[in-house]
Amino acid sequence: MRVVFFAVLACLGLMTSVQAKVVILACEPEWAALAQEVGGSLVSVTSATHAKQDPHHIEARPSLIAAARKADLVIGTGAELEDGWLPMVLQKANQQKILKGQQGNLMFADFISLKKQHEFDLSAPKIDRAMGDIHVAGNPHIQLDPRNYLVASKVLAERLSQLDPDGAAFYQKNYQAFNQQWKIKMANWEQLAKPLKGMKVVVYHDNWEYLNDWLGLVQVTTLEPKPGIPPSAAYLKSVLLKTKETNIKAILRTPYEPLEAAKWLNQKTGIPVIELPFTVGGNAQAKDLEGLFDNTIQQLLLRLNK
Repeated sequence: MRVVFFAVLACLGLMTSVQAKVVILACEPEWAALAQEVGGSLVSVTSATHAKQDPHHIEARPSLIAAARKADLVIGTGAELEDGWLPMVLQKANQQKILKGQQGNLMFADFISLKKQHEFDLSAPKIDRAMGDIHVAGNPHIQLDPRNYLVASKVLAERLSQLDPDGAAFYQKNYQAFNQQWKIKMANWEQLAKPLKGMKVVVYHDNWEYLNDWLGLVQVTTLEPKPGIPPSAAYLKSVLLKTKETNIKAILRTPYEPLEAAKWLNQKTGIPVIELPFTVGGNAQAKDLEGLFDNTIQQLLLRLNK
Protein backbone atom coordinates (compact mmCIF):
# COMPACT_ATOMS: atom_id res chain seq x y z
CA MET A 1 0.00 0.00 0.00
CA ARG A 2 2.93 2.32 0.87
CA VAL A 3 4.46 1.54 -2.55
CA VAL A 4 1.26 2.57 -4.31
CA PHE A 5 1.04 5.72 -2.17
CA PHE A 6 4.57 6.85 -3.06
CA ALA A 7 4.03 5.92 -6.69
CA VAL A 8 1.00 8.22 -6.72
CA LEU A 9 3.06 10.97 -5.09
CA ALA A 10 5.77 10.52 -7.71
CA CYS A 11 3.20 10.87 -10.48
CA LEU A 12 1.78 13.96 -8.87
CA GLY A 13 5.29 15.38 -8.57
CA LEU A 14 5.87 14.77 -12.25
CA MET A 15 2.61 16.49 -13.10
CA THR A 16 3.56 19.47 -10.95
CA SER A 17 6.92 19.68 -12.72
CA VAL A 18 5.26 19.71 -16.12
CA GLN A 19 2.69 22.28 -15.07
CA ALA A 20 5.41 24.47 -13.53
CA LYS A 21 7.06 25.09 -16.91
CA VAL A 22 7.36 28.67 -18.08
CA VAL A 23 4.94 28.90 -20.99
CA ILE A 24 6.48 30.96 -23.80
CA LEU A 25 4.83 32.42 -26.88
CA ALA A 26 7.55 33.31 -29.40
CA CYS A 27 6.62 35.69 -32.19
CA GLU A 28 9.08 34.18 -34.70
CA PRO A 29 10.64 30.72 -35.19
CA GLU A 30 14.20 31.90 -34.44
CA TRP A 31 13.18 33.05 -30.96
CA ALA A 32 11.23 29.86 -30.35
CA ALA A 33 14.41 27.91 -31.17
CA LEU A 34 16.50 30.09 -28.87
CA ALA A 35 13.97 29.74 -26.05
CA GLN A 36 14.22 25.98 -26.32
CA GLU A 37 18.03 26.17 -26.18
CA VAL A 38 18.05 28.30 -23.04
CA GLY A 39 14.90 27.04 -21.33
CA GLY A 40 15.28 23.34 -22.11
CA SER A 41 12.89 21.08 -20.21
CA LEU A 42 11.66 23.90 -17.97
CA VAL A 43 9.86 25.77 -20.73
CA SER A 44 7.00 25.07 -23.09
CA VAL A 45 7.40 27.02 -26.34
CA THR A 46 4.91 27.90 -29.07
CA SER A 47 5.83 29.91 -32.16
CA ALA A 48 3.20 32.38 -33.35
CA THR A 49 4.52 32.25 -36.92
CA HIS A 50 6.39 29.90 -39.24
CA ALA A 51 9.06 30.45 -41.88
CA LYS A 52 6.61 30.66 -44.76
CA GLN A 53 4.87 33.68 -43.22
CA ASP A 54 5.84 37.34 -43.41
CA PRO A 55 6.20 38.39 -39.74
CA HIS A 56 5.00 41.90 -40.65
CA HIS A 57 1.57 40.65 -41.70
CA ILE A 58 -0.01 38.04 -39.44
CA GLU A 59 -3.69 37.58 -38.64
CA ALA A 60 -4.55 37.97 -34.95
CA ARG A 61 -6.44 34.68 -35.08
CA PRO A 62 -8.21 33.08 -32.08
CA SER A 63 -5.54 30.37 -31.67
CA LEU A 64 -2.88 33.05 -31.18
CA ILE A 65 -5.01 34.87 -28.64
CA ALA A 66 -5.56 31.59 -26.79
CA ALA A 67 -1.81 30.91 -26.77
CA ALA A 68 -1.11 34.40 -25.42
CA ARG A 69 -3.72 33.90 -22.72
CA LYS A 70 -1.77 30.88 -21.43
CA ALA A 71 1.68 32.48 -21.76
CA ASP A 72 3.93 33.51 -18.90
CA LEU A 73 6.34 35.16 -21.34
CA VAL A 74 5.95 36.61 -24.83
CA ILE A 75 9.20 37.04 -26.76
CA GLY A 76 9.80 38.60 -30.16
CA THR A 77 11.90 40.96 -32.21
CA GLY A 78 10.17 44.26 -31.46
CA ALA A 79 11.30 47.41 -33.31
CA GLU A 80 7.77 47.56 -34.76
CA LEU A 81 8.12 44.26 -36.66
CA GLU A 82 5.03 42.76 -35.03
CA ASP A 83 3.06 45.98 -34.61
CA GLY A 84 0.47 44.94 -37.20
CA TRP A 85 -0.81 42.06 -35.06
CA LEU A 86 0.85 41.52 -31.68
CA PRO A 87 -0.74 44.47 -29.81
CA MET A 88 -4.20 43.19 -30.78
CA VAL A 89 -3.32 39.65 -29.69
CA LEU A 90 -2.06 40.87 -26.31
CA GLN A 91 -5.05 43.15 -25.80
CA LYS A 92 -7.56 40.38 -26.49
CA ALA A 93 -5.62 37.90 -24.36
CA ASN A 94 -6.32 40.23 -21.42
CA GLN A 95 -3.20 39.27 -19.46
CA GLN A 96 -1.53 42.19 -17.70
CA LYS A 97 1.74 40.34 -17.08
CA ILE A 98 2.56 39.92 -20.81
CA LEU A 99 1.81 43.47 -21.93
CA LYS A 100 4.55 45.76 -23.21
CA GLY A 101 6.72 47.00 -20.37
CA GLN A 102 5.85 44.05 -18.11
CA GLN A 103 8.18 41.27 -16.99
CA GLY A 104 6.35 38.79 -19.23
CA ASN A 105 7.10 40.74 -22.41
CA LEU A 106 10.59 40.58 -23.94
CA MET A 107 11.55 42.14 -27.28
CA PHE A 108 15.17 41.47 -28.23
CA ALA A 109 15.61 44.54 -30.44
CA ASP A 110 15.50 46.59 -27.24
CA PHE A 111 18.93 45.18 -26.37
CA ILE A 112 20.59 45.23 -29.81
CA SER A 113 22.01 48.14 -31.79
CA LEU A 114 19.73 48.42 -34.81
CA LYS A 115 20.77 49.44 -38.30
CA LYS A 116 19.10 52.39 -40.07
CA GLN A 117 17.99 53.69 -36.69
CA HIS A 118 17.92 57.32 -37.84
CA GLU A 119 16.85 56.81 -41.43
CA PHE A 120 13.60 58.77 -41.15
CA ASP A 121 13.05 62.41 -40.33
CA LEU A 122 10.75 62.31 -37.32
CA SER A 123 10.05 66.03 -37.70
CA ALA A 124 8.42 65.43 -41.09
CA PRO A 125 4.71 66.44 -41.28
CA LYS A 126 3.62 62.82 -41.35
CA ILE A 127 4.88 59.28 -41.85
CA ASP A 128 2.35 57.13 -43.70
CA ARG A 129 1.91 53.92 -45.71
CA ALA A 130 2.96 55.67 -48.93
CA MET A 131 6.49 55.49 -47.55
CA GLY A 132 6.25 51.70 -47.36
CA ASP A 133 6.76 49.34 -44.40
CA ILE A 134 9.02 51.73 -42.54
CA HIS A 135 10.47 51.05 -39.12
CA VAL A 136 11.34 54.28 -37.38
CA ALA A 137 13.08 52.36 -34.60
CA GLY A 138 15.51 50.80 -37.11
CA ASN A 139 15.75 47.69 -39.29
CA PRO A 140 14.19 44.87 -37.23
CA HIS A 141 15.53 41.85 -39.15
CA ILE A 142 18.21 41.08 -36.57
CA GLN A 143 17.99 37.28 -36.72
CA LEU A 144 20.49 36.82 -39.55
CA ASP A 145 23.51 38.03 -37.61
CA PRO A 146 24.58 35.22 -35.24
CA ARG A 147 26.32 37.75 -32.99
CA ASN A 148 22.89 38.97 -31.93
CA TYR A 149 22.05 35.60 -30.37
CA LEU A 150 24.85 36.06 -27.83
CA VAL A 151 23.02 39.13 -26.56
CA ALA A 152 19.53 37.63 -26.87
CA SER A 153 20.42 34.38 -25.07
CA LYS A 154 21.87 36.28 -22.10
CA VAL A 155 18.82 38.53 -21.81
CA LEU A 156 16.48 35.56 -22.13
CA ALA A 157 18.29 33.56 -19.42
CA GLU A 158 18.04 36.55 -17.08
CA ARG A 159 14.33 37.02 -17.76
CA LEU A 160 13.55 33.31 -17.28
CA SER A 161 15.47 33.39 -14.00
CA GLN A 162 13.30 36.29 -12.83
CA LEU A 163 10.09 34.50 -13.77
CA ASP A 164 11.22 31.15 -12.37
CA PRO A 165 13.81 31.71 -9.60
CA ASP A 166 13.87 27.99 -8.76
CA GLY A 167 15.15 27.26 -12.26
CA ALA A 168 17.69 30.11 -12.38
CA ALA A 169 20.77 27.86 -12.09
CA PHE A 170 19.40 25.64 -14.87
CA TYR A 171 18.80 28.59 -17.22
CA GLN A 172 22.23 30.06 -16.52
CA LYS A 173 23.90 26.70 -17.15
CA ASN A 174 22.07 26.34 -20.48
CA TYR A 175 22.95 29.90 -21.45
CA GLN A 176 26.63 29.39 -20.67
CA ALA A 177 26.69 26.16 -22.71
CA PHE A 178 24.90 27.81 -25.62
CA ASN A 179 27.19 30.84 -25.46
CA GLN A 180 30.36 28.74 -25.50
CA GLN A 181 29.22 26.45 -28.31
CA TRP A 182 27.77 29.34 -30.36
CA LYS A 183 31.08 31.22 -30.32
CA ILE A 184 32.84 28.15 -31.69
CA LYS A 185 30.22 27.79 -34.42
CA MET A 186 30.50 31.48 -35.29
CA ALA A 187 34.26 31.21 -35.67
CA ASN A 188 33.81 28.23 -38.00
CA TRP A 189 31.16 30.03 -40.07
CA GLU A 190 33.26 33.15 -40.38
CA GLN A 191 36.27 31.15 -41.54
CA LEU A 192 34.17 29.23 -44.05
CA ALA A 193 32.45 32.38 -45.34
CA LYS A 194 35.59 34.47 -45.96
CA PRO A 195 35.28 34.06 -49.78
CA LEU A 196 31.79 35.67 -49.62
CA LYS A 197 33.15 39.08 -48.66
CA GLY A 198 32.37 41.51 -51.49
CA MET A 199 29.86 39.18 -53.17
CA LYS A 200 27.25 41.37 -54.89
CA VAL A 201 23.56 40.56 -54.53
CA VAL A 202 20.11 41.90 -55.33
CA VAL A 203 17.40 41.35 -52.71
CA TYR A 204 13.61 41.53 -52.86
CA HIS A 205 13.02 43.29 -49.53
CA ASP A 206 15.51 45.18 -47.38
CA ASN A 207 15.66 42.42 -44.78
CA TRP A 208 19.19 41.07 -45.35
CA GLU A 209 21.13 43.99 -43.90
CA TYR A 210 22.40 42.15 -40.83
CA LEU A 211 23.52 39.16 -42.89
CA ASN A 212 25.22 41.52 -45.35
CA ASP A 213 27.06 43.24 -42.54
CA TRP A 214 28.20 39.99 -40.94
CA LEU A 215 29.39 38.31 -44.15
CA GLY A 216 30.46 41.40 -46.10
CA LEU A 217 27.91 40.92 -48.88
CA VAL A 218 27.31 43.96 -51.10
CA GLN A 219 23.63 44.73 -51.65
CA VAL A 220 23.36 46.50 -55.01
CA THR A 221 19.62 47.19 -54.96
CA THR A 222 16.20 45.88 -53.90
CA LEU A 223 13.37 44.65 -56.11
CA GLU A 224 10.95 46.70 -54.03
CA PRO A 225 11.07 50.46 -54.69
CA LYS A 226 10.17 50.98 -51.02
CA PRO A 227 9.81 48.35 -48.27
CA GLY A 228 6.52 46.53 -48.71
CA ILE A 229 5.64 48.26 -52.00
CA PRO A 230 5.44 45.88 -55.03
CA PRO A 231 7.70 46.88 -57.92
CA SER A 232 6.25 48.53 -61.03
CA ALA A 233 7.42 47.71 -64.56
CA ALA A 234 9.23 51.05 -64.75
CA TYR A 235 11.05 50.43 -61.50
CA LEU A 236 12.11 46.93 -62.55
CA LYS A 237 13.64 48.41 -65.70
CA SER A 238 15.76 50.70 -63.54
CA VAL A 239 16.85 47.64 -61.51
CA LEU A 240 17.78 45.90 -64.75
CA LEU A 241 20.05 48.79 -65.71
CA LYS A 242 21.83 48.57 -62.35
CA THR A 243 22.44 44.85 -62.73
CA LYS A 244 24.11 45.33 -66.11
CA GLU A 245 26.72 47.61 -64.56
CA THR A 246 28.08 45.15 -62.03
CA ASN A 247 28.88 41.48 -61.48
CA ILE A 248 25.92 40.34 -59.40
CA LYS A 249 26.05 36.75 -58.22
CA ALA A 250 22.56 36.15 -56.85
CA ILE A 251 19.04 37.44 -56.26
CA LEU A 252 18.12 36.67 -52.64
CA ARG A 253 14.59 36.04 -51.45
CA THR A 254 12.84 34.52 -48.45
CA PRO A 255 10.41 31.58 -48.60
CA TYR A 256 7.42 33.91 -48.19
CA GLU A 257 8.22 36.67 -50.69
CA PRO A 258 6.59 36.80 -54.15
CA LEU A 259 8.67 35.21 -56.88
CA GLU A 260 7.50 37.13 -59.96
CA ALA A 261 9.94 40.08 -59.86
CA ALA A 262 12.93 37.90 -59.04
CA LYS A 263 11.97 35.48 -61.81
CA TRP A 264 11.63 38.36 -64.29
CA LEU A 265 15.10 39.66 -63.45
CA ASN A 266 16.52 36.15 -63.70
CA GLN A 267 15.05 35.73 -67.19
CA LYS A 268 16.48 39.08 -68.29
CA THR A 269 19.95 38.64 -66.80
CA GLY A 270 20.57 35.00 -66.00
CA ILE A 271 21.33 35.91 -62.37
CA PRO A 272 20.11 32.95 -60.29
CA VAL A 273 17.43 33.32 -57.65
CA ILE A 274 18.43 31.83 -54.30
CA GLU A 275 15.77 31.14 -51.71
CA LEU A 276 17.57 31.28 -48.36
CA PRO A 277 15.80 29.94 -45.26
CA PHE A 278 15.75 33.36 -43.51
CA THR A 279 14.65 31.72 -40.24
CA VAL A 280 14.41 28.34 -38.58
CA GLY A 281 12.23 26.05 -40.69
CA GLY A 282 12.81 27.98 -43.91
CA ASN A 283 13.88 24.75 -45.62
CA ALA A 284 14.54 21.12 -44.71
CA GLN A 285 18.13 21.85 -43.68
CA ALA A 286 17.35 24.82 -41.41
CA LYS A 287 15.76 22.75 -38.66
CA ASP A 288 17.40 24.74 -35.87
CA LEU A 289 19.57 27.83 -35.40
CA GLU A 290 22.74 25.99 -36.37
CA GLY A 291 21.11 24.64 -39.51
CA LEU A 292 19.86 28.12 -40.42
CA PHE A 293 23.40 29.48 -40.69
CA ASP A 294 24.94 26.28 -42.04
CA ASN A 295 22.54 26.25 -44.97
CA THR A 296 22.66 30.00 -45.61
CA ILE A 297 26.44 30.00 -45.96
CA GLN A 298 26.45 26.75 -47.91
CA GLN A 299 23.99 28.06 -50.51
CA LEU A 300 25.87 31.34 -50.94
CA LEU A 301 29.21 29.54 -51.36
CA LEU A 302 27.73 27.20 -53.94
CA ARG A 303 26.59 30.17 -56.01
CA LEU A 304 29.88 32.03 -55.61
CA ASN A 305 31.87 29.07 -56.85
CA LYS A 306 29.79 28.59 -60.02
